Amino acid sequence: MLVAVLSVKGSPGVTTFSVALAARWPAPARPVLVEADPSGGDLATRFSLESTPGLLSLAAAARRSADPAMVWQHAQGLPGGLAVVAAPPDADRARGALSALTPDPAAGAGILRAAANQANTVMIVDCGRADAGSPALPIVRAADAMVLLTGAHADDLAHLPRRLPAIGRWSAHPVLLLVGEGYSPAEVARELGVPPLGRVPDDPRGAAVLCGRPSTVRWGRSGPAHSPLGQLAHKVATVLVAHQAPPPELPRPAAIPNRPVPVLRAVPGVPGDPVSVNGVRSAPLPAGHPTFTGTNPRPGAAS
Repeated sequence: MLVAVLSVKGSPGVTTFSVALAARWPAPARPVLVEADPSGGDLATRFSLESTPGLLSLAAAARRSADPAMVWQHAQGLPGGLAVVAAPPDADRARGALSALTPDPAAGAGILRAAANQANTVMIVDCGRADAGSPALPIVRAADAMVLLTGAHADDLAHLPRRLPAIGRWSAHPVLLLVGEGYSPAEVARELGVPPLGRVPDDPRGAAVLCGRPSTVRWGRSGPAHSPLGQLAHKVATVLVAHQAPPPELPRPAAIPNRPVPVLRAVPGVPGDPVSVNGVRSAPLPAGHPTFTGTNPRPGAAS
């Protein structure tokens, strides 16, 4: 499964939520986080990761091979064990790597899509702030679901009514999340016609751990599994998994035992006259049975 996480204005914490979503993805799927932000990555700096392997080395290897297992070979591990393919901090190099991974926008996300098609694999792709010219847009279009983050104040939401029709065509399964204080989900749903799935909570301690910042609380105690931010991410992941689940199979009818096919035979005592025009043929009356002429007797009349 391929999930694209993005915004279309500002910086509402797409990378932090992407880490939480990948870290809290329900088992048995094996998650990997790919940083595909055209403006440059943050994970390598936040978590003091090596410069390689990462998005640059994956893009170079994808020119020679389309093996989906290469995505894992170019990933590094975060303190909690989450596999990440980090983008270079430099925007030009990040955009060049993305262009190499998706050389033909009409062909989709290439090796990322192929890796996401593997059994028990979910690929969370941090696409940063996306627009019509973003080199990450082919990934968004190829994704099974799109999570759009937006601030909830008036200036954050003012541009969305005009852009929502185009954004909605990017994915068949879009999800809207509000970030921070501002208008309520009900007010946003009324104004935009799109009900938000929820609101990303203000969780400084959880965000600090997910961003790799020094904290007095360890990853395990304040990490995704226990923080409000992680709990919201798990809720979103559960909804996305449910959308992708195949419909339940209808119960099959019970097997009918093999029985001989009945054969129509002549019934003794029934004449072989042709069936009447109205499709009815009367059986012969027994001897001594009263007969009627004209219409049938009235109910209750003596026979």
